[in-house]
Amino acid sequence: MPNKKSSLSQLHTFGQSFWYDNIQRVMLNNGELQSMIDNDDLRGITSNPSIFEKAITGSSDYDASLNQYIQNNSSPNGREAFFNLAIEDIQAASDLLLPVYNSSQYKDGYVSLEVSPDLANDTEASIKEAHDLFLKINRPNAMIKIPATKEGIPVVEQLIADGINVNATLLFSVERYVEVAQAYINGIEQRKARNLPVNNVASVASFFISRVDSSVDEKLDKIGNEVSDLKGQFAIANAKLAYLEYQQLFGPDSFRHLSSAGAMPQRLLWASTGVKNPAYSDVMYIEKLIGDNTVNTIPPATAAAFNDHGAAANTLEMDTQKAEEIVSSVKKHGVDIDSMMHKLEVDGVDIFGKSFSNLLKLIDKKLRSMGDSNSSNVA
Repeated sequence: MPNKKSSLSQLHTFGQSFWYDNIQRVMLNNGELQSMIDNDDLRGITSNPSIFEKAITGSSDYDASLNQYIQNNSSPNGREAFFNLAIEDIQAASDLLLPVYNSSQYKDGYVSLEVSPDLANDTEASIKEAHDLFLKINRPNAMIKIPATKEGIPVVEQLIADGINVNATLLFSVERYVEVAQAYINGIEQRKARNLPVNNVASVASFFISRVDSSVDEKLDKIGNEVSDLKGQFAIANAKLAYLEYQQLFGPDSFRHLSSAGAMPQRLLWASTGVKNPAYSDVMYIEKLIGDNTVNTIPPATAAAFNDHGAAANTLEMDTQKAEEIVSSVKKHGVDIDSMMHKLEVDGVDIFGKSFSNLLKLIDKKLRSMGDSNSSNVA
């Protein structure tokens, strides 16, 4: 009998691509990633500073590469060493996903690497580092992650115009998503105006889910029992409204002049889809957001849970009227959504920034230790 398709692999039946929100050297070397490509129809990978912090500091898998780096550099430093390690992982994952990239005609098969979080509010420095990273990775299916801060919006536009694949991340509000989508469209239009190819430049807009519910639920708890029925609903409603905007921005009328030239729409990617509240279903941010031409980047525990007891169905376009009512009701009860979304963005940059800073300090410490050890061995 043929093997039963995994629940994750069934997402693509409804037009959604499963990407994995995790990367570790061991999964690249032991066949785990290839197995997910083969069995779960894995179609991409996202990374962030927190993921790399856990991978690099939580194992000895990177020690050989760090030792090699020390031997090749007279003045080693943590930042350079980190990007060397990260680029090695991104290259290896990109090579494994290259068949997906080719068979999907450049729609999937991407592996994301984020620019330094401390550049999130520096447009020019972000553009420069993004170019440097894309050049060093040297893979067509590499995707550079850019925080969608106010300063990050022109970065997205410029990189797309320059032919660099972009994952615009840390999106919380529908309004900021629209800005990112327009930046992508502007970048594609610039390429088209310069007679450059537009069919091989891809982008996703990483729209965060669980962090939004955590923040809204906290505010609803302070209001009282009369709004308890709204808990755990806002983030999904918010995502559904973003998808309505996507359909307008990239619909057959509005995007035809670019799609006819071969341009792909910038897809919405659901991020932060691990459920933080144990009272909720651990697969709700997958099951309720399945729809055409979207991506869900799923962390390991949630991916395992969905394969165990998740159900795939076309749900994203259901209850859109109710979604509008939920968002409106939360606002009517005095929750300042605009300021909350701004705080989530600031906090998101801060969280990644702290992970990155901590990671660099730990790598520096490891470099010093390895350097001392190598010196002792030579002596």
